[in-house]
Amino acid sequence: MTTTPAHETVPADGQHATHEVTNQPPPLAPYDAAEDVALLEGLHREGAGWAEAALRRLGRRAGGVEAQEWGELANRNEPVLRTHDRFGNRIDEVEFHPSWHELMRVAVEEGLAGAPWADDRSGAHVARTAGGLVWGHSEAGHGCPTSMTYAAVPALRRQPDLAKVYEPLLTSRVYDPGLRVPTEKRGLLAGMGMTEKQGGSDVRTNSTIAIPTSDQGVYTLHGHKWFTSAPMCDLFLVLAQAPEGLSCFLIPRVLPDGTRNPFRIQRLKDKLGNRSNASSEPEFDGTTAWLVGPEGQGVKTIIEMVNCTRLDCVMASATLMRKTLVEAGHHVRYRSAFGAPLIDQPLMRNVLADLALESEAATTLTLRLAGAADRAVHGDEAERGFRRLATAVGKYWVTKRGPAFTAEALECLGGNGYVEESGMPRHYREAPLLSIWEGSGNVNALDVLRALGREPGTADALFAELALAHGADARLDTAVTRLKDLLATAAPTNARRLVEQMALALQASLLVRHAPPAVADAFCATRLGGDWGHSFGTLPDAADIDTILERALPSSH
Repeated sequence: MTTTPAHETVPADGQHATHEVTNQPPPLAPYDAAEDVALLEGLHREGAGWAEAALRRLGRRAGGVEAQEWGELANRNEPVLRTHDRFGNRIDEVEFHPSWHELMRVAVEEGLAGAPWADDRSGAHVARTAGGLVWGHSEAGHGCPTSMTYAAVPALRRQPDLAKVYEPLLTSRVYDPGLRVPTEKRGLLAGMGMTEKQGGSDVRTNSTIAIPTSDQGVYTLHGHKWFTSAPMCDLFLVLAQAPEGLSCFLIPRVLPDGTRNPFRIQRLKDKLGNRSNASSEPEFDGTTAWLVGPEGQGVKTIIEMVNCTRLDCVMASATLMRKTLVEAGHHVRYRSAFGAPLIDQPLMRNVLADLALESEAATTLTLRLAGAADRAVHGDEAERGFRRLATAVGKYWVTKRGPAFTAEALECLGGNGYVEESGMPRHYREAPLLSIWEGSGNVNALDVLRALGREPGTADALFAELALAHGADARLDTAVTRLKDLLATAAPTNARRLVEQMALALQASLLVRHAPPAVADAFCATRLGGDWGHSFGTLPDAADIDTILERALPSSH
């Protein structure tokens, strides 16, 4: 006599059921993307506790069914370039799926673009970063134009007459798409064009030329850019060679008289990931531009923009880590194997706890950097020095950890994670971008050396920060001593080693000071003490995995 397993059914006609779905998790959405203890603690610690209610509201929206579907549709229906209208007129417009516009509308309305520059409250820039950590759970690609719009404001302030005209529109909370005269719109988006095909990060080899046409700071540009994202933006800050050297310029897509400024998009990039966001190759041929900052100081002028977008690279990597950790935790909570839920399997718990440590360290560092940026804006010189060095350090390390982290989180879902419908492949393809955007690993590591050499106060600021945790953990104290020895022999050949040690010491010091002992001890034991393998899931037996997971994983729903 045979019996039917409890999870199978036999139809009335006696035929065996051929298909029944069992042992699969329910959809994650809706969930609360702001249900993150480390995030909320950091929000208060860095001076933006007043934003918690709005952040929680945004978290529920980010994890909602609608926003999650917008993210999927925006990536499935990629932007399309229209170079000409039906009459043959050159228009160089990019069409986006309606879901893209919905994502952008929410981001701008929630102050994730330029709004903090118009907000005098202490912590406004921290609140924006926290909002990005939450709203990024919906989709990553549309974070590019909001990031560049945010970053354009401090660079544009180098030219007060232009800032007076455009800053109120760049800081607006109104999303107003479509190419029109900028001053006739209710809100603007800004982009940036630095790299060219012959030089990449070596922008001093740029060949685009700028010819003065008046004594009012107006020039015409001739040349090309190799990787200009979000070409549908209203304004662009670009680098070009002026008579006095490499300089920064403002290019509007539509001129004040309503005519199209020559901005000929040759093609859209066919990228590994970040598919919802258009990245382009524009060419300039008699393109009207206005000088921003002094001639010959283009890099110095636009570097403020780069500092802001590098922070956003750290933020976006931390967001991807958190998003994929939540996805993995949800899956293993509802999936069983070998007689028990995966969440109860010791080795799976070790993997998740290890990922949780990495995620919390990334989130905590992101918010510390945002706090430094906020206080630097308000005139704190010590924080300015810390921000200058620590942002480059964080950009190097956190973005480097992203791809390995995302791959491990994907693996928690097994074969299900390798299927597009899970969303994990999209996150996995997104992760490497953030270590490339705004300077790949070597560029950022060498930038750290440059800051140490030209601005000695930056090292003092970093070690002052590390000293706040002195004596709290012997492994951290040893790491700081080792870091000082490395610094004494710093050279390009060991720049990556130096920056990695800086990042780990900084993350450990933050966790020692602010996280529960279980989190700080496990991080120091593995990342500093050497009690760690070469992959995630190798925490030592002494690690308090239960406490780490209880803190990290959202409640079930």
